Amino acid sequence: MKNNMISPKHRRFIEQNAWMVGGNVLFAIGVNMIVTPLGLYNGGFMGMAQLLRLFCVNVLHVPIPAGFDLVGVIYFLENVPLFFLAYKVVGKEFCFKSLVSIGIASLALAIVPTPANPIIHDTLTACFVGGVIAGSGAGMVMRGGSSGGGQDIIGVCMAIRHPNAKVGIISIIMNVFIYGICLFLFNIEIVIYSLIYTTILAIFLDRMFIQNINVQAMIFTKKDTVADAILTEMDRGVTDWNGQGAYTKEDSYILVTMISKYEIERLLSVVRGIDPGAFVIVTEGTKVYGNFRKKLTD
Repeated sequence: MKNNMISPKHRRFIEQNAWMVGGNVLFAIGVNMIVTPLGLYNGGFMGMAQLLRLFCVNVLHVPIPAGFDLVGVIYFLENVPLFFLAYKVVGKEFCFKSLVSIGIASLALAIVPTPANPIIHDTLTACFVGGVIAGSGAGMVMRGGSSGGGQDIIGVCMAIRHPNAKVGIISIIMNVFIYGICLFLFNIEIVIYSLIYTTILAIFLDRMFIQNINVQAMIFTKKDTVADAILTEMDRGVTDWNGQGAYTKEDSYILVTMISKYEIERLLSVVRGIDPGAFVIVTEGTKVYGNFRKKLTD
């Protein structure tokens, strides 16, 4: 029976890929089916891809096959230089997964249909719904240890170099440039509604991107091997000192470590595998100053 069980490593691989595929499809649905029919624009690299598509179709008169959206192809080409940045800062695993993820995102953006008429006619409601769907999708991709490309890759690199950086906030800053261009091309209502949509997207991106949430874990155990297990199996630093129960007067080890939110289940698995009776306290949203390394993949 045990031979048929999926190993933790394979289970994490399946989960991460499910997040990546599902997130990219959800993002494409939010953009193509909710936002694009109303003539709204994304920020960052996706917004640039939309503007370049407009240029190719209206100025260069590039023939586009029916049911195909050129945005996906342009978006993929825009991200090619960023793969080198991801490789240098984050590593080859994240770079490869981002390449696959952006390929899926480009395909989804190309084939997910754009309705001729808006599904949601109220623009403000569409901004909210589209922002929630697209932002949740982008966050799911990053939750799977990958990236949706564009400013997401830049945001992840910033999160590693500057641990307290917010990926969604970085996206908002980058959008100023895109919407500055939009001001010269469209009426101000399009720009305002697009900004509302992109801000909601950034908020839900941050909510889903749990790698960007720091947590402090305090572990009380009687096993002296727990600290070594965290060091070797999770590659996280641990501070420990000796303590004593006020009621039992029994000696114990008190361990403190900083991890990302997505590592909580793995930490609990490591601790309980050695000491099922260990007492663990987790404090979410802790600020970290100093040498704390962001880990985006296992």
